[in-house]
Amino acid sequence: MAETEKKKGAEAAPGKPEAAPSAPRKGARAKVEAGPHASLSFLRIAPRKVRIVADNVRGMPVGAALAMLKYTPQSAAKPLAKLLRSAVANAENKGGHVDVDALYVRTLTVDGGPKMRRFMPRAMGRAFRIEKRTSHVYVELGTGARA
Repeated sequence: MAETEKKKGAEAAPGKPEAAPSAPRKGARAKVEAGPHASLSFLRIAPRKVRIVADNVRGMPVGAALAMLKYTPQSAAKPLAKLLRSAVANAENKGGHVDVDALYVRTLTVDGGPKMRRFMPRAMGRAFRIEKRTSHVYVELGTGARA
């Protein structure tokens, strides 16, 4: 134990500066500037159902995506259309001079939120758990040519 303490003390000598690591550390992400975006938290629709609608819209121009969502019968279409309109409004207000016709849906992610747990009485005094799932949705818009 004394040897390891001596080695530690020798490494951190006050007169010697420590060498900076030359390569970025493992798992480090390069900062990428996000485009116009909007998020919706705690949507009271199961993520599995929201993903069905989101997969149809991902990568489309904003105008075509809104037109498709308008005539999509699933219940998740209405909140997704509202979120998309919010992202477009963010692009107009925060981005300055942005051509709205050139915007497209770059990323659209649907993650699971917290589950509300309810209990349903069953036979012979038992209780079954019912999980009411929620979703977190994030949309980011891109401009110009798609990468």
